[in-house]
Amino acid sequence: MRSRLVGIVAVLAVFGLIAAACGEEPSGGGGGSGSGSATPSFTTLKEGVLTVGSCLDYKPFESVPPGGQPTGFDVELTEAIAGKLGLTVEWRKQNFNTIFTAVSQGQFDMVAAAVTATGKVGKERAQTVDFSDFYYNSEQGFTVNTEKTPEIASVDDLKSGDVVGVQLGTTGEQWAKDNLAPKGIQIKGYTAAPQAFTDLEAGNVAGVINDAPSSAAEVESRPGLKVVQQIDTNEKYAFAFAKDNTALVDAWNDGLKEVIADGTYATIFAKYFPGVQLPPEFQPA
Repeated sequence: MRSRLVGIVAVLAVFGLIAAACGEEPSGGGGGSGSGSATPSFTTLKEGVLTVGSCLDYKPFESVPPGGQPTGFDVELTEAIAGKLGLTVEWRKQNFNTIFTAVSQGQFDMVAAAVTATGKVGKERAQTVDFSDFYYNSEQGFTVNTEKTPEIASVDDLKSGDVVGVQLGTTGEQWAKDNLAPKGIQIKGYTAAPQAFTDLEAGNVAGVINDAPSSAAEVESRPGLKVVQQIDTNEKYAFAFAKDNTALVDAWNDGLKEVIADGTYATIFAKYFPGVQLPPEFQPA
């Protein structure tokens, strides 16, 4: 479907609409860290710039307010890590169901879009891209319209012929196909997650399966919708890269370790997930 400052140099994100694949050859991207520690040398499409693909419509991980700049857990974490590598960030909007092919074809350097890198879906994606170290633990959420279908309190209450919405290309879609479709429940796919929730508001679907944090963010502004069930799928998010740029992946992992160790990760996490306990693996050193 999907994730998103203290002691770092603030980095401005330049937001642009998705363009055709970059025709330029990769240029030197850096080899030193903004904090002074050694990192592997690497290349990026534009010297000094990390071009990042994202759907940019998946709160609280990435979104663009009207007239504003990209924001969210993934956005702030990406910019913090990029700062450690001496890079600025340029955001490119891309539909999630085509985003892995796009990065593998060199349209951007990296994908930051609450990307699950575990389980069946993660293994399939790993055939096209390389993943960074994990940076977020997630679950799936089941959301219903309590005004139109108050009798539905979990997926067990769905019956044959009911329609459930999912975002195309996501682990939510795969889970629904594996666990609900065999029971006669119809799966309706959407290019963007918010479209599914809008259809749920209208009563056109009986529920939506989507990453739990994103679902919680969606229902905040949609009266009548409620996340009634969390489904543990042992999902972990990672950033995705083209397979031919392993040096950038190595450098990125070093930067991720730095923002975890110095407490930057914890600060960003608390901003977007207030009251949620920080997992042990992301505690500052």
